[in-house]
Amino acid sequence: MKRLLAALAVAASMFVVAVPPVGAITGTFVDDPVHTFVGLVAFYDANGVFVHRCTGELLAPTVVLTAGHCPDDATGTGHLNASARIWFQQDAGVHYNPVTQHDPVTGYPDSCTGTGGNTLGTLCATSHLLYNYGFNNFVGFPDIHDVGLVILDQPITGLGFASLAGAGTLNPLDSTKGLQDRTFTVSGYGISSSAHKGTVFTSFRKRLMAQETLVNTVSSWTSGVVLQLNGNGDDRGGTCGGDSGGPVFWPADSNQVVAVTSYGKTQDCRGDGFYYRTDRQVVIEWILSHAGADAGLIDVG
Repeated sequence: MKRLLAALAVAASMFVVAVPPVGAITGTFVDDPVHTFVGLVAFYDANGVFVHRCTGELLAPTVVLTAGHCPDDATGTGHLNASARIWFQQDAGVHYNPVTQHDPVTGYPDSCTGTGGNTLGTLCATSHLLYNYGFNNFVGFPDIHDVGLVILDQPITGLGFASLAGAGTLNPLDSTKGLQDRTFTVSGYGISSSAHKGTVFTSFRKRLMAQETLVNTVSSWTSGVVLQLNGNGDDRGGTCGGDSGGPVFWPADSNQVVAVTSYGKTQDCRGDGFYYRTDRQVVIEWILSHAGADAGLIDVG
């Protein structure tokens, strides 16, 4: 189990799936011009070399929520990457050239400047302060502490903000009884399609969204700390590599984040997706305690 999870974690970070263990929005997805506060995040090592990408969402002008495995350096030591950069354009990496490994329009993955102009401080920001709630190669599964923060050097305003669901928001869904809405919306920049056992991937590096339906919150895979949704396959929408850290909204038509994209069981991004819950008091307190001067600006339901 640990070996499988570790492999998924590595695959997730490589493909920016959920550790990136899960990846990009796949299946029945649509463009996402709605969640303008959701951005494409690139992480770098101490030499400024690009390591991998994830998704993150603004909670306040300088506070970006993501998955814990995103700032993690993937060495299994619990150490973090040195810095990050985030782009909030819906088409942040659409013009990425695999030969030059650069998007000339936005500057992704190494600059906030491209033919579209210098967007530093408006649609792009850098970060030299990263936090990890404790994610370390899936230790403690299923409570893998897969939450992270990117504290921005330049505040970003004018794009709106996600709100954090209050503690226990999803608890009514623990029971299969009742009339609770069991539909969620996910958003991210990950892999958008895969072919034949995951050997071929397509990534638009574009913000997409899809809807998923709850499977459960209380199994041995979830234990009240993880949300299991029936994602990709048979035209269902879901997440894949690169979507890691992206928001899970509930109610589906709200900006209220209840979890972040964490991991998937398979590397071809088909099947159920697993999302680390943020509607827990310990997680909320951790986020607020590391949010710095903007902690008071974070909307907690």
